[in-house]
Amino acid sequence: MTSLNTKTGENDPPLTPVARWALASLSLSMLLSSLGTSIANVGLPALAEAFSASFQQVQWIVLAYLLAITTLIVSAGRLGDLMGRRRVLLAGIALFTAASVLCGLAPTLGWLLVARALQGAGAALMMALTMAFVGETVPKARTGSAMGLLGTMSAMGTALGPSLGGLLVAGPGWRALFLVNVPLGVAAFGLAQRCLPVDGPRPDTRRAGFDPLGTGLLAMTLAAYALAVTTGRGHFGALNLALLAAAALGAGLFVLAESKVATPLVKLAMFRQPDLSASLVISALVSTVMMATLVVGPFYLSRALGLNAAVVGLALSAGPLAAALAAMPAGRMADRFGAQRMTIAGLVGIAAGALVLSMLPASLGVAGYVAPLVVMTVGYSLFQTANNTAVMGDVAADQRGVVSGLLNLSRNLGLITGASVMGAVFAWASRAVDIAAAEPEAVATGMGVTFGVAAALIACSLAIAAASRALVTRRTVLL
Repeated sequence: MTSLNTKTGENDPPLTPVARWALASLSLSMLLSSLGTSIANVGLPALAEAFSASFQQVQWIVLAYLLAITTLIVSAGRLGDLMGRRRVLLAGIALFTAASVLCGLAPTLGWLLVARALQGAGAALMMALTMAFVGETVPKARTGSAMGLLGTMSAMGTALGPSLGGLLVAGPGWRALFLVNVPLGVAAFGLAQRCLPVDGPRPDTRRAGFDPLGTGLLAMTLAAYALAVTTGRGHFGALNLALLAAAALGAGLFVLAESKVATPLVKLAMFRQPDLSASLVISALVSTVMMATLVVGPFYLSRALGLNAAVVGLALSAGPLAAALAAMPAGRMADRFGAQRMTIAGLVGIAAGALVLSMLPASLGVAGYVAPLVVMTVGYSLFQTANNTAVMGDVAADQRGVVSGLLNLSRNLGLITGASVMGAVFAWASRAVDIAAAEPEAVATGMGVTFGVAAALIACSLAIAAASRALVTRRTVLL
């Protein structure tokens, strides 16, 4: 991964007021998209009752949002590169806000699912363009600090969602889960319109085009893969295999199409850069591992330790809270010591936390679980900030949107893969037909095995990082 050699020192000029307000608008956009992911989960029981639907049916309220983000985020970034990032980000905020109104007014479950997909499309535009905008709003020496701020807002949205959602469902009702985004969306739109730099002239836009074939193939491929690993709730059957086969075929057709069109959605030559390719792969692996904390944690705390729902929620919130607190210092450390070093440090922290969790005796109680969880999430915050800084700090200006989209895509693919793969490992290791009714000893065993696999995946990530660094060094010497 590319190292940022520029250090933040005492002589660096402070950010101008315009840059600070621009960062505030980007931060609010990141908070909104993250909040949209986490706030709906807590309302699923109330939504199932309101629409007289099964739990499997209302799960699509969450999946529709995630699928829309996953399938569209790379195209969203490319659209910003071509049409102007400010223009496309404003469109994303407006779409997200309008879709939130539609969600809150939904008379049927079908209406709500369509509105959630539209909300996810708006979130894809917001997520792809916020990171891409950093290079236009802050000096390169402060890229890490800006990425840390965005990481803090993302973690805050994740942490705030369940608690805020619970209050809203208990108070005004489920519709408030979505309508709460409206005033925040209006504020984000106003800030962005007033404070973000105006798009400059783009004389090559007409020649560049948008690559509709590549866009369609990538969207269908990602949708097939996402459905393959989420359909069936962990039971892998014929439909899952068919969807995986469709995803593999789509990936092959996408690569073929991108190699032949004059202006591809994704320039395949980018993946010949070992630092970029390694960053994307490692990001997906790390996100897969971090999903284990959400998949395994609730069962371990409730079944193995016998905690009630309130204490379980409090314990699980320690992770996102630690990530939110660590993101800003992580950004400053990336600026000062170099993104490459901090990326490795973050991976080591995640590996250490996972290794402790794999050997954790239940006798240590909730404190024994929360302490290594905090180590993992702080390591994740450091990794994510440094990795994003390394990639976005050196990318060409006309590719910032698509590369930002690829970074977000790798993270999302890791999360949905982790929900399936880590859930399957946990269920297999627990040897329970119904994990919700498993014996405490079986759940503890399952957690140990799952986090052992997680530690092994992070070890692979460290090996990939080392190999990437060696390749970059060798190329530099040869040149």
